[in-house]
Amino acid sequence: MTAEVSQKSRSDARDNRARILAVARAAFAAEGLDVPIREIARRAQVGPATVYRHFPTKETLLAEAFAEPMAMCSAIVEKGLAADDPWQGFCQVVEKLMEVHALDRGLSRAFTSRLPYFTADRERTMGLFAQLVRRAKESGGLRADLVLEDVVVALMANEGIRAASPELRVAASRRFAALMLQSFRAGPVAAPLPPAVRLLR
Repeated sequence: MTAEVSQKSRSDARDNRARILAVARAAFAAEGLDVPIREIARRAQVGPATVYRHFPTKETLLAEAFAEPMAMCSAIVEKGLAADDPWQGFCQVVEKLMEVHALDRGLSRAFTSRLPYFTADRERTMGLFAQLVRRAKESGGLRADLVLEDVVVALMANEGIRAASPELRVAASRRFAALMLQSFRAGPVAAPLPPAVRLLR
């Protein structure tokens, strides 16, 4: 009987942890990093003490909630770095990162923040991106005076897009990415932009 109770207790604890993490990921994605632990506990239908039992600080919860998304950002940059044409690889990375960040407000804040628990992932991703920027400049596609911080500023501006639905945010983000890429290009070519999105009512 004791073994059965212990096993059920462990199973309940795993379920609670998984539910807390799922709720936290959804909350941070929709609302940013400032969602309080008490609110996450309420949505997960557990007490704050249960959250802290699994995640001793909010920082540990944030780090785990964004482990996969931060790894995804690195994978996006790695794919761009592997492209035959460095300029096209650069474009693909900017477009994809902006799209991903438009759908996840928390990830955007985490990616561009100075929060210490994201330092290793962010530095790895930005190190890869710096290589891609250098190659894109050497290929003649990217303007020579661009610095990595220019791309970070563009990502931060992209995070500010507000729209009535995720689909509209992505559409607006694609147009913004196209505008930014034209400004980043060496000898700008006025390529057609994606359709405009009506954000103001």
